[in-house]
Amino acid sequence: MRHTISIIVANEAGELSRIVGLFSARGYNIETISVGKTLDPRWSKATIVTSGDDTTIEQIVKQCSRLARVKEVKAVTTLPHIEREMALIDVSVTRGDERQEVMSLVNIFRAKVVDISHDKMILEMSGTQDKVETFIDMLKPLAINEVTRSGTVAITRLSALEGSEYALQRAA
Repeated sequence: MRHTISIIVANEAGELSRIVGLFSARGYNIETISVGKTLDPRWSKATIVTSGDDTTIEQIVKQCSRLARVKEVKAVTTLPHIEREMALIDVSVTRGDERQEVMSLVNIFRAKVVDISHDKMILEMSGTQDKVETFIDMLKPLAINEVTRSGTVAITRLSALEGSEYALQRAA
C-alpha cells in the first residue's frame, strides 16, 4: 500500500542523505521525495512516498524518529490530509486542431499553459497523483516530449486539529 511520510529535519548538509540511507539500508523503496525549508529556516520538511504494510511504515517512522537532528516524523496517510503533485509537460502541437485539443484538456483539468511556441507548449498541472497521471495519459495520443514531476507534498487537514491544543488556542 502507498504511504506518505512527513519528516521535519535539520536544514543542514547531509541530513537528507542520512534519511535516504536509512531507507536504502533496510531495503525500503522511495517512490517520491520532496524537500523544502519550513517557516523556520533551521528546519526542512521532507515528504516521502513509499510502499509497505502498516507494520513496515510503523518501523520506518520509528527508525526515522531515532535519527539525530530529526524533529518530527508523521505517517501522514493515517491522518486526514491533503496531497498535491506538480508536473511540467512539454507537448508538440503542430496543427491547429492539436492545439485546440490541448487547450480543451487544459481547461477541463484546470492546468496552465506556462510557455508556448509555434510548435510546442509547456503545460503545468497540479493536483493529486491520480489527477496528474490522468492528465498525462490524456495527452499521450499527442506527442509528449518530456515530463518533469515534483513528487508529492502533503499537509495535515485543519479538521484533524479539532480537539488539539492548537484548535483550543485558536478558539479562545
